[in-house]
Amino acid sequence: MALKINKPGLSTSVQDLGRPGYFHLGIPISGAMDRFALRAANMLVGNPEGAAGLEAVFMGPEIEFTEDAIVAVTGAEMPITIDGEAVEGWTSFTVKSGQTLAFGFLKTGARIYIAVSGGIATDPDLGSRSTYPIGALGGVDGRPIAQGDVIPSGQGIVGKAGLSVPTDLRRGPTNPAELRVLPGLYWNRLTEAAGNGFFEDTWIVAPEADRMGYRFKGGRPLEFVDREQPFGAGADPSNIVDGCYSYGSIQVPGGTEPIVLHRDAVSGGGYFTLGAIISADMDFIGQLQPNTPVRFVKVDMDEALAARTSRREALQKIRKDLT
Repeated sequence: MALKINKPGLSTSVQDLGRPGYFHLGIPISGAMDRFALRAANMLVGNPEGAAGLEAVFMGPEIEFTEDAIVAVTGAEMPITIDGEAVEGWTSFTVKSGQTLAFGFLKTGARIYIAVSGGIATDPDLGSRSTYPIGALGGVDGRPIAQGDVIPSGQGIVGKAGLSVPTDLRRGPTNPAELRVLPGLYWNRLTEAAGNGFFEDTWIVAPEADRMGYRFKGGRPLEFVDREQPFGAGADPSNIVDGCYSYGSIQVPGGTEPIVLHRDAVSGGGYFTLGAIISADMDFIGQLQPNTPVRFVKVDMDEALAARTSRREALQKIRKDLT
């Protein structure tokens, strides 16, 4: 089976759960920005949860199907149609051979995930089909999809139409969004007032928000504890000699606008990081539009682990409901 791309949308790419194991070589994990939504979409159509699907940002593609398939769309709220007839999100449905899947204007969120029975079957790179354009890995020749592409998918219908994820399990950010933060290695570089202010202020998602990272603006500039800068760190107090970055790390160049590093981010650099977004909230970032208000919430390790458990339990509930 193949998917004919009549219109690619604004930025649509093949994504699975990523290619772990290469971060020490500077190759990021990539994969779906909202991993929960991709997992749910795959469960709905009977695929393994890590199967590749399509991630579309702000504007959906227009896809013609060459064979019958079971399809599900999760993530952001964006009207879905088959040959102009509306269908529901977070629900599996049938697309017949020759029919066209299309989308209306985005209502809430930022990214949708399109899963097709059998999964997207482009060639993998380093064990993953996830698109990483900077490294020309995965996807279609290492790039997002384009008009005229023919995307291969697995054969046969393995799922069934009419399955649905309960509304209370469709995770998404609140408004204003709350992102939980575990303070990190360089937290001591901030003054007490600056640290408190970071959590007190309401920040706004800046236009510079993509798969590498999300920038936030609108809060008070950070102040740093006075010190003699070490050799190689440069004159700016937000600089360090160099350090490793985890996923979700929050760097603040110049102490002004925090940047949360995401799936396609670099693995290290010379900016201090004040902490990291907890793993349970990383999916929410991928659903934030520019100009969305955000509050950062300080948590400890126990709270971070409890949130991760809660996310795992939500996925387990979906698995149970769909069996």
